Formats: sequence, structure tokens, C-alpha cells
Amino acid sequence: MGIVELFILAVGLSMDAFAVAVCKGLAMRESKPKSMVVVGAWFGGFQALMPLVGFAVGVQFSEAIQAVDHWLAFLLLAAIGGSMIKEALSKDDEPADASLAPKAMLLLALATSIDALAVGVSFAFLNVDIVPAVLFIGVTTFCLSAAGVKVGSIFGSKYKSRAELLGGCILVLLGTKILIEHLMQ
Repeated sequence: MGIVELFILAVGLSMDAFAVAVCKGLAMRESKPKSMVVVGAWFGGFQALMPLVGFAVGVQFSEAIQAVDHWLAFLLLAAIGGSMIKEALSKDDEPADASLAPKAMLLLALATSIDALAVGVSFAFLNVDIVPAVLFIGVTTFCLSAAGVKVGSIFGSKYKSRAELLGGCILVLLGTKILIEHLMQ
């Protein structure tokens, strides 16, 4: 996986966190740098940690299923992306909550990074160099989440569903690209 694909993947994975960060910013009405850093650190940290955990699990099984790894990567990314698209198109609006308490942030960070766990499993099948990949994903998510708080405080929830829709589409397209590349070999 090249740097361009990794960047696209990182942005796609970050969209859930970005959307939640926009909601945090909306609830805060005024974004302070400290709030932006706190939200970015929670989401970026978990977006880096979860693929690492997934990679560790996936490495245990990679040799056994190497013949179908590209299908698994495609299915995982398509399922995650499809779920994000479905959520973006649903009419359910969650109430905005400005709390940055550790308990609240832990739950949000876990919820927005579950998809990164599955991507980490895919990384094991694709033989991705995991340390730079998770650092890149973490930093990208940190930056987008911190920016999301600011965007939310300025623009409100107008862009939340669009960000989630874009992230879902990116993950589905990336999974499709991986599948096509392996089928063409």
C-alpha cells in the first residue's frame, strides 16, 4: 500500500471521528484550542491503536487465508464503508453533547474507531508496514478531528452527514481497488 492509498484510507477512517467532532464543536458553540486538542487526541489515539490491535490479530491468521486475503480486505472495507454510508443517509439526528469528560470521550473514541480495528486485520493480510501506517492514520485523524471541532462551532451540523458519506465511499472504493489489483495479478 502506497502513501496515496494510505492517505485516502486514513481520511476515510477519520470521517466518523470528524463527524462526531463537528457535533462536539456544534455543542460547544465556541471552539477553544484546548478542546480541539483533547478531541483530536482521543480520536487520533484510538484510530492509531485499533488498527494495531487488528493487525496483531490478523497476523495470527494471515498465512492460513492468504489465498483469499484480498476478498477479506474487500469485504471488511466494503462493510465498514457501507455502514458509514447507511448512517450518513439515515434521518436519525443524535443530540449534540459538549462534554469532554474521559468517560464520554472514551466511548466516542471506541465507537468511531471500531472500523479501524477491521482495517488493521486487513493490513495483516496485505503485509502493510504497520507502525508508519498507524502513526499516519492517528495523525490524520487528530488533525481532522481537531479541525472538526472548529468546523462544528462555525458551520454546525450541515457537513456531518456529508463527511460520513464521503468516508464510507472512500472505504468502499479502496476495498474495490484492492480486490481488482489482486484479481488482475
